[in-house]
Amino acid sequence: MRTPRKVAVIAHRRKTLGGGLDELRRRITDEGIEELLWHEVPKSKKAPKQLRRAVEKKPDLIVVWGGDGMVQRSLDTLAGLKAKIPIAIIPAGTANLLATNLGIPHDLAAAVDIAFRGAPRKLDLGVFNGEHFAVMAGIGFDGAMIHDADGKLKDRMGKLSYVWTGLRHLEDPAPKAKIKVDGTNWFADTASCVLVGNVSMITGGITAFDDAKPDDGWLDVGVATARGTTEWARTMGRMAVGRSDKSPFVHMTRARRIDVTLKQPLTYELDGGARDAVKKIRVEVAPAAVKVLVPRQRSDS
Repeated sequence: MRTPRKVAVIAHRRKTLGGGLDELRRRITDEGIEELLWHEVPKSKKAPKQLRRAVEKKPDLIVVWGGDGMVQRSLDTLAGLKAKIPIAIIPAGTANLLATNLGIPHDLAAAVDIAFRGAPRKLDLGVFNGEHFAVMAGIGFDGAMIHDADGKLKDRMGKLSYVWTGLRHLEDPAPKAKIKVDGTNWFADTASCVLVGNVSMITGGITAFDDAKPDDGWLDVGVATARGTTEWARTMGRMAVGRSDKSPFVHMTRARRIDVTLKQPLTYELDGGARDAVKKIRVEVAPAAVKVLVPRQRSDS
């Protein structure tokens, strides 16, 4: 990959990593670029507007500074525009789920090096009721946990906020759910959590989808039927030490389209960002929707 001449930065100004945005600007300009398009936002919801402005200037590279919310909204916008501009992630958030799954370290110098000398990798995205995500979509227990952890609690407690809020929802009621995969009836029972994953590792560093790959053209779907502290402890313990699909409280498969109908509306989350409650869900795969810079393997160099 040749050195980009025009680079656009979309940065969440409240997120920190290394020497902050001042160091990011210095390291990017040290790369000998000709033009730097700089856009800062106070929250991830403001990123799409700035990214659309940046795309109009036709940059060679887009650098996203922030957490999973910034990355998800940026990828959603880029995929919606069908722009084939490569994107680099500077993981300055709390969980940094996509960056972790792709091997991008929580280190400013290393992340910038990958932005300019990494290998471009085409990634699939999931599309949840019209909105793209890169890591996972979750409804039920997962959605409630993320919803309660979002905002000030996550800023104050970091990753521990997920543990804290998760404990509060272990006894939540499980609604009836009907799920179709690629048009075929697959699940009809009570479900405490429905997860759709594009990668293997999810919130909390748990490997939920052992065989998931973000560029295989498929999405992995899992349903948890665990209820109460004991069953959830067994389920999480199985995820921690073995394959998730070996748990008696987990059903898993793979599909290109997933349709979910719930008896009652539940909040959901996309890549760690909370969304409003819904009763009907359609999730589809968007193959090779974006191009992300990842660490080079030895064979790439």
